[in-house]
Amino acid sequence: MSESTLRIGLVLPDVMGTYGDGGNALVLRQRARMRGIDAEIIQITLDDEVPDSLDVYTLGGAEDYAQRLATRHLTRFPGLQRAADAGRPVLAICAAIQVLGHWYETSAGERVDGISLFDLTTSPQESRSIGELVTDPVVDGLTAPLSGFENHRGGSTLGDDARPLARVRHGVGNGVGDGTEGVVQGSVIGTYMHGPALARNPELADHLLARALGTDSLAPLDLPEVERLRKERLAVGRRG
Repeated sequence: MSESTLRIGLVLPDVMGTYGDGGNALVLRQRARMRGIDAEIIQITLDDEVPDSLDVYTLGGAEDYAQRLATRHLTRFPGLQRAADAGRPVLAICAAIQVLGHWYETSAGERVDGISLFDLTTSPQESRSIGELVTDPVVDGLTAPLSGFENHRGGSTLGDDARPLARVRHGVGNGVGDGTEGVVQGSVIGTYMHGPALARNPELADHLLARALGTDSLAPLDLPEVERLRKERLAVGRRG
């Protein structure tokens, strides 16, 4: 691997990969390589310290016990926090949002301290949110609707230092009744969308890639199959 290789950190796939969210790292690698950019995925497991020198990081969903393991590991090895402080992009999916917040409450009612990359807290909703989720982004650099599959019991309340990723068109989103979905704070983006999210939302993938590469824009990719997937999933959300 050369110094010019884009290094994509797949963080704790052994415990934070319940819903196939490791596919987000694969999407980033493939979209980079299709543009002639060398890219490699660095897997960071519970056996590894978390490096602070990678170019972009992804974390996936998990259940309560796995969340606890991930929280302990990221607290013990705070490389992700240092990377975020340095402005490196991070994508957090579902339970990872909760781990990156100030605290989250488990289904058993226990409150667990997070790592505070997000100014948010998470408590259980009355019922589980399951189904297609379609939203309209409200952050600079994103214009296309976002879609994914949500499956979570947690409801995340954003504090003053955090802002939502999107407004819900169909589905539940953050689950606190304000019509918001996801969270953005600094270079860190969180969403409750599985799918994997970046396979269904190429604009979001390229947004993260551009930031990792230190550029304002990337050469477009002509991928009709991706557009077909997007249209199909958005249509499912409208029918739902």
